Amino acid sequence: MNSPFVMIIFGATGDLMQNKLLPALFSLFSQKKLPEEFHIIGFSRRELSDNEFTNLFIGLSSKEGWGDFAKHLQYQRGSFEDVNGYSELIEKLNTFDKKLGACITRFFYLATPPQHYESILNFLQKTKLSEGCGQRSSKWTRIIVEKPFGKDLETAIALDKKLSEIFEEKQIFRVDHYLGKETVQNILAFRFANGIFDPVWNKQYLDHVQITFAEKKGIEGRGNFFDGVGILRDVGQNHLMQLVASVAMEQPKSFTKEDLRDERAKVIKALKYIEEKDVNNQVVRGQYKGYLSEKNIPPNSNTETFAAIKFFVNTPRFQNVPFYVRAGKKMPRNTVEISLIFLQTCHILFKEYGCPEIGNVLTIKIQPDEGISIRMIAKKPGIKLALEPVTMDFTYQEAFMTKGVEAYEKVLLDIFAGDQMLFNRSDELSSSWEFITKILNGWKDNESGIMNYEQGTWGPQEANALIEKDGRKWL
Repeated sequence: MNSPFVMIIFGATGDLMQNKLLPALFSLFSQKKLPEEFHIIGFSRRELSDNEFTNLFIGLSSKEGWGDFAKHLQYQRGSFEDVNGYSELIEKLNTFDKKLGACITRFFYLATPPQHYESILNFLQKTKLSEGCGQRSSKWTRIIVEKPFGKDLETAIALDKKLSEIFEEKQIFRVDHYLGKETVQNILAFRFANGIFDPVWNKQYLDHVQITFAEKKGIEGRGNFFDGVGILRDVGQNHLMQLVASVAMEQPKSFTKEDLRDERAKVIKALKYIEEKDVNNQVVRGQYKGYLSEKNIPPNSNTETFAAIKFFVNTPRFQNVPFYVRAGKKMPRNTVEISLIFLQTCHILFKEYGCPEIGNVLTIKIQPDEGISIRMIAKKPGIKLALEPVTMDFTYQEAFMTKGVEAYEKVLLDIFAGDQMLFNRSDELSSSWEFITKILNGWKDNESGIMNYEQGTWGPQEANALIEKDGRKWL
C-alpha cells in the first residue's frame, strides 16, 4: 500500500480490534508495508481521549516501533445510532484531505456486533461519508464487513440489499479470515500443482470427508454476543462452508478473482439441503455443561456451543460422498483440520495378515500448526508380516522456517490492494444461508433437542452416533 489512506474502525474498543485488527496493522507497519501517510480512527461509544484509546493496547505498547505507529491512531467517540459522532468524524476526515490537497481513500471497517450494521450503513449514506470527499465514491471508499453476515437467510438478504444500495460490489469486502489462512490457499496449489492428487480427489476413491473446528475455550465473557448467535451461525455458515468449498471446488479457469469465486460459489450452491424433517437425523446440537452459568446467559438458553452435521455436495466429483462436519467450544484441544478418508482397498495379498481399519487419509491442518499430513500403510519392522499406518507430515514452520502471513495481515493487504479473491461474494453467502437456515428452522420445531456434554470432551455422544451408524468414526 503506497497511497495515503484512512481506516475508520467502528467498534474499536472491542475484542476484534484488540486481538486481531490492530496487531495486524501494527505488524504491517513494522514490516514497512503501510504508506508514510495513513490514519486509523477508532469509533466507539466510550468516552476516551486519543491517548486513552492508544493505551488500551497495552500488549503492543512495549514493542519496538509502537511509539511511531501510535502517532497514526486517533479516536472518535460516537453512538452508532446518533448522527453527532458521524458529523464530528466528517470534520476529522476533511482535515486529512485538506492537508494533502487530495481525496484520501477511506476504508470503513464494521468490527461491531451485526445488530449495529444497519444503523452504521444508514448514517454512512445519510451523511454522505460513503461518497468519500465527493468524487466518485467507488474509487475513494470501501466497506469491510465482518461475519456473521446476518442471522439467517432473510437478514442476510436484507444486509446485502442495503450494502448494494450504498456501494458497488467492487467496494464491498465481506471478511472471512479463514480464506486468508495459508493452508486454505495452499489446498489449491496442493491439488492442482501436483499431478498425483487430483486424479483420486473424487467419489471413485474417497470414502468420506471430515472437518473439525474445535476450541478449548468457551465463550470468554462474550455472552451478550454469542447467545444470540450460536456456533452454527458463528463459524458454520462462514468458516466451515469455505473449508467445504476449498475441498470440493473444481479447478478454476484461472487464478483470478472471479474465476476462483465462481468455483467456490458453485460448491456452496450444490450443497444438498437438509430438510427440516431430517434435521434430527443429520444434525446434532450440543451445549457444554456450565454454559448456563456463564455471564449474560439466560437460564433457559437453548443456544448451541457444538454442532455436528452430515451432508452431501451434489457435484459429479463428490456425489454420494458424505461430509461429516463438527464444530464446538470447550473441546479437548484447539484444532481446525480437514481429512479426506480414502476407501480402504487393502489388497487381497494382505487379507490374512489383517489391514488397519482406516487406510489412507489426507489431512489438511489449518491450525494451530498449519500443514498437511498423509497416512499410509506400511510393513511393521520384524520377521512376521504385519501392517500398520504411518504418517508423513509437512508443516510450514519446518519446511519454510515461517508460518506465512498471519490471516488478518493477508486480509488487510488484499483490502488495501482492492483484491477481492479471498472475500465472500453475495451469491456464496446466499447459498450458505439457505443451507444453514433450513437447519435453524428444524431446530425451532424441536426446542428440547439440545444435548449436554462435559467440558473437555468431543461433544455429546449423539455426535459419535451420527457417524458410527454409517460404520465410520471421527478421527
